[in-house]
Amino acid sequence: MLYIGIGSNLGNRINNIEKAKFFLILSGINITKSSSYYETLSWPDVNMPKFINIVVQADTKLSPKKLLDNFKYIEKELGRKKDLKNSPRTCDIDIISYDKKILTGDISIPHTRMHKRNFVLIPLYELDKNWFHPKLKSNIKKLIFSLPIKDIRSIKRIWINAILNKCSIQMI
Repeated sequence: MLYIGIGSNLGNRINNIEKAKFFLILSGINITKSSSYYETLSWPDVNMPKFINIVVQADTKLSPKKLLDNFKYIEKELGRKKDLKNSPRTCDIDIISYDKKILTGDISIPHTRMHKRNFVLIPLYELDKNWFHPKLKSNIKKLIFSLPIKDIRSIKRIWINAILNKCSIQMI
């Protein structure tokens, strides 16, 4: 089972995420479930635009390296520019976990900071309440409860149906 995080804090954030999902499907990734949308403050500078994030559950035969190459291509197609670390971006796509693999080096699986990120843990919990971190040997509930209380309180679920009724998703 593959879990992918997708986020955006520039432009039409939801549209950017929907386009990213479309491109993932075109690149050989079968999305089987998608979490709700969650809005969070930008990090480390809370004065930057807020992020909207989701996590998707997927199946694929692609290797982690091929996945990462596809993610970089999709991010670029959606307007992501090389900029300073943690700067605002139209699209950010990350491998959260992949078949309980533990990889280090050029590609880190599970994602090295996923256990500290409310915008990953809470949507992941929505998809898989029994998910287990293979490296930290910890279940998802324990990871969520280890977050600072401000991180748990600051994440906001977005009710997408209300938003979709007011706008249309525009594909490329």
